[in-house]
Parts: sequence; structure tokens; C-alpha cells
Amino acid sequence: MTPAVEWGADGRVQVRTGKVELGQGLHTALAQIVADAMGVPLSQVDLLPVDTDHSPDQGVTSGSLSVQDAGAALREACAAVRPRPGPRREVGRSVPAQDLRAKLAGEPAFIHDWAPTGAMPGLDGDPQGAQESALLHGRVLHPPPSATLQAFDEAAVRSCPGVLQVLRSGSLMGVVAQSSAQADAALAALGAAVRWHGAPLPPEEAADLPSLPATPRVVLERHAPVDEARTLQARYTKPWIAHASIAPSCALALWAADRLQVWTHSQGIFNLRRDLALAWALDPAAVRVQHVPGAGCYGHNGADDVAFDAAWLARAVPGSPVRVLWSRADELTQSPQGPAMRVALQAGLDSGGRITRWQHEVWSPGHSRRPGRSATPALLGAWQVDPPQAAPASIDMPLSVGGGAERNAVPGYDFAAVAVRCHSVRTQRRSSALRALGAFANVFAAESFIDEIAHATGVCPLDLRRRHLQHDPRALAVLDAAAALAGWPPRLRPGATGPGRDDGIGHGLAFARYKNTGAWCAVVAQVEAGAKLRVRRLWLAIDVGLAVNPGGVVNQIEGGAIQAASWTLKEAAAAQMEGWADYPILRFSEVPAVDVVVLPSEEPSLGAGEAALGPTAAAIANALFDALGVRVRDLPLTPERIVAAMDTPE
Repeated sequence: MTPAVEWGADGRVQVRTGKVELGQGLHTALAQIVADAMGVPLSQVDLLPVDTDHSPDQGVTSGSLSVQDAGAALREACAAVRPRPGPRREVGRSVPAQDLRAKLAGEPAFIHDWAPTGAMPGLDGDPQGAQESALLHGRVLHPPPSATLQAFDEAAVRSCPGVLQVLRSGSLMGVVAQSSAQADAALAALGAAVRWHGAPLPPEEAADLPSLPATPRVVLERHAPVDEARTLQARYTKPWIAHASIAPSCALALWAADRLQVWTHSQGIFNLRRDLALAWALDPAAVRVQHVPGAGCYGHNGADDVAFDAAWLARAVPGSPVRVLWSRADELTQSPQGPAMRVALQAGLDSGGRITRWQHEVWSPGHSRRPGRSATPALLGAWQVDPPQAAPASIDMPLSVGGGAERNAVPGYDFAAVAVRCHSVRTQRRSSALRALGAFANVFAAESFIDEIAHATGVCPLDLRRRHLQHDPRALAVLDAAAALAGWPPRLRPGATGPGRDDGIGHGLAFARYKNTGAWCAVVAQVEAGAKLRVRRLWLAIDVGLAVNPGGVVNQIEGGAIQAASWTLKEAAAAQMEGWADYPILRFSEVPAVDVVVLPSEEPSLGAGEAALGPTAAAIANALFDALGVRVRDLPLTPERIVAAMDTPE
């Protein structure tokens, strides 16, 4: 459906879009597009809350597609309302995110702090007739993965102060209490009152993937006669990664008059509505889902699952809204994770060191298990209640719409012969979309391998990339811009001091065009290899076409680069985790300085949010090699892995 644009009674422009604000500054950029197209000041544009009852269904807000897709749709909608706007230029101007003030002021901007006040909206379309009720607080205890309930002392939980309901269905249990603190205490009592049966899930690490059941497929084969004087090969891995949002997932729900209303920070409220309707055999028209921002997203986290939990508990107290907050342990272990991946690469070189043949093979579980795409709900609680619904399998979307495991496995470089294969691995761990999907591991592997080839042939890493990117002037432009921004170190050129300097300082370079259809991004990293690896500085150049909000683009690239640094240095998800001690992320004291240059362009706008992830990881790994002369091909680049690589001959 197309977005709706109309004049309000007060002369303001009201906009309904199906794309949600996830902290990426999207609604500010869309408002700038509307202001230009309608010929009004930005201050006169209102983007209304995204709501399944009133907003257009524009799918999931993901894939760095919202500005280019939703922005284009808004321009068309505006043209139908005002075909010839007056001269104005809001697009291209750096504007602070419109939701920033409330967050900086500590106002209840996030769903974790937000509560419906007064009459509950949307029950019957008449605020005066809507029922008023105090907000209640719920907690849910999910079974450990692969475990079933063995025993439960319900009386011990019912005696907790403030507890109004104790629920159990199948292996799913929950409580409803009058206050958040009482709900937390009841959840602790609930955890002590149950015994589980079942063995923990096997680790299923990246190294294990080729031994697990898998379905192979050919992504691309391009044959050509080549001059192959030398062959190089290497393999790389990425572990399971958690979303690790700063705040755990949260949702509110209300049942009244056979109608379910849910407030959520889901990326796909229409998909969620469909699966909630499936879970309770409702007409989707009887389910209303409204978006409220959450504190962290990065992909398909637990937002949809906790919405089911809230609806399940709220059904036991009809007429009262219930807020459910997940625990940190649930957030780390129960929500979907970005899957482990293993990439094997091989390259054939001619006698002049030019790459003539490229082979890319990847093993990975599926990267998509979102709601709204299967015959049964893709919601954790729906698989645990009695009777349970079947859990849909993780899949990869077709490459034509971005792919999953094979995203960015097809090289953007000019190689005569190319073979890309993907093995869709079946695992017991729950995988789904995490920022950049397969592009993170594929770019890390490919750009590390390009660096290896450059050093093996005595060619500057920048020169080797430029040699194979002559067909893509925008790729050359971001490479040159990043190199200039960083003052690309002359010592990396042939004949200069080689890797493994005494000072432990190294520089690395990497490049990718996200999904081969999105933004171009090049990264130079500076690292210091001491007792542990530290990223000191990152320089990035980005081409997103017409930058609607250049300041917002810089924010997105900075955020993606910092998150990539955290993944690259620290993050790996175990099967069982309780808190940050089990899953360390980059601390503020460890955040590198980040410089970003946005290349000017009048080409169509492209998304920025995920373009920096893969190139940043590869640039850091390449800088580590420059610093110590050690190639670490398995993420994260921990001190233990660096020492092990030192002891392993090439």
C-alpha cells in the first residue's frame, strides 16, 4: 500500500507511513522528503504513529531500504496532493532527529517507560467510551531451549505480594502483578518453583557447520577460460551473535470485547498482527498493533515474541493493559540470534598477479524467521503453550530481494570466472535476521582474502582493489575518499616496511557495496595490538546517492561501524547466557574515533544503516595483520585467537 499524505485542518501536512522509527532517524528523513515535495517548512510536517488500523502495510522496516523505497512512495503520494510545490530544499540538509529531544530529556520515549494514560485508545473508536484501567505488569518464564517442564510449585508463586494471576500452559508460565517490582519478585519465585527436564542444546559452532545436515545450492556460476598460474585459498568463520539491545524486549497488550490491542517495538507490525491472529484464531481485523519505539533493534530480536507473551497474559485480565518485560537472560538466549557462518574462499591468479578466478562457498543456517511468512506463528510462546504450534524453519530470502546467507557472497569485483555456492544448514538453535545478515561474514571473509592476496603478491591493498573495480567509478570514489581521509599509510606500498611493526600499530582497508545494489562503503581502520586488540580510529567513506539528511547518514555509519567493532573484537553467543558478564560488548571507553565522509551525489537515495558492518570488520582484521603479521580468520579477534594464530604456521 502507498503512504497517505493529506492537509490537516490547521494547514499542517499529515503523513501515514508503514515504516517505523527504530532510532535510525528514518521519520526525520521522510519528513524532509515530504516538506520538499509539499513546499512547506519541515516544522509543518507530522508523521503520525504507525498503526495497523490506520497506516499502510509497507512490510518490514529492514534491509536499509526504507529511505529509498518509502521515500520514493512518499514523493509520488505528495505529487498527487500538490503537483507543483513552491521552491524549497529540506532534502540534503543535516537535521537533528525529531525524536531526539524527548530521549535526551529523559521523557518516556521508549516502550519500556511508556504507558497509555486515561482512556485506552482504539477499543471502539470512542475515547469517551473506552474503558479506563490501571496498567498491570507481567513476566513470563520460558523453558530453557530444548527443555520441558518436569515440576512446578504454583502455590509458592501465588503467595507473592501483589500477584493477581499465575498462568501455565504447556511449558510456558507467567505472572501478572500490580507493580513492576512485584512482577520481578514473582518471576524470581517462579524460577525457583520449577524443575526442567532436557539436555542443553549442543554448541553448534561455526567450525561444526559443514558436518550438519544442509541443502546446497548454486548462487552463481560464471565460466571463462582463464590464465591461472597460482592458487590461494583460506577459510573464515563468524560465531553466533546476539542482538544485545541495551534494553530487553518489552510490549503492552489489552484484551477487550474480543479485540486484541498490542503496543510493540516490532519492525513489522502487520506481519506480527497476522501471527497474533493465527495464534488465537482471530480475524486479523480484530487485532490492532501500534508501534512504540524500543531501546535497540538491529534486526529480528525478541520484540515479536514478547508481544505474544503480553497478549497471552493480558487475556487472563480482560480490560486491563499489561506490560511485559523480558529478562536479560531471555533477551540473550531466547530471542533469535544471528547465525554462525563458515566461508571458504579460493582464488586463481595469472602470472601478473591479477585475480582471474574466484570461488566463494558459505555454510550457514537461515537468516529469516520473521512473523507473517509461514503457515504457523513465528512466535516463541506459540510453540510452548498447549497445544503447541509448529515452529517454522529459518530460511533465506531470495537473492533478488537481498538474500540471507549469500548476501554479498557474489563479488563486486571484475573477475572472469566466478563460482558461489551456499549450504543452508539445519541447526537446533534459533536463527533469524541480525543487522546486515550474511553480508557481515561474507564481506569480512572476502575483504580479508583480498588483503591476503595483496600481501602474497606484493601489491598495495588499495591498488589491488582499484585494479578490479575499474568498471565501478562509485566504488573507486569511496575507496579513494577513505584512503585520502585516513592518509593511507605509504609504508603499506610495495618496498615499504612490511607487517609486524614493533610499535604494534597497524592499518587496514576494506570495501563493499552493500547487497551489490545498495550503498558503497570503504573503511580504513587503525588498531593497536597490545595485551588485547584495540581499534583506535576508523575512517569511512560512503556513497548513498542523494543524502536526504547527511547528518543522519553520518550517525548511521558511525553506529554501524562501532557495532561492527564490537562484533569483531568481542561478541560470540553461547547456548546459555545470563547477562553482560557472559556476553561482553564494546564499552564506551573502548569506542574508537570515527570519521565519516559522505560523498555528494544527486543519484537516487540508498539506505545507510547496514553498509559499514562488513567492511569495518575486514578493515580491523587487515589492520591486525599489518600490526603483527598475524592473520586471524575466526571472529571475534580475541587475545586467545591472536596468540593461537601466532603459534600456527601459515
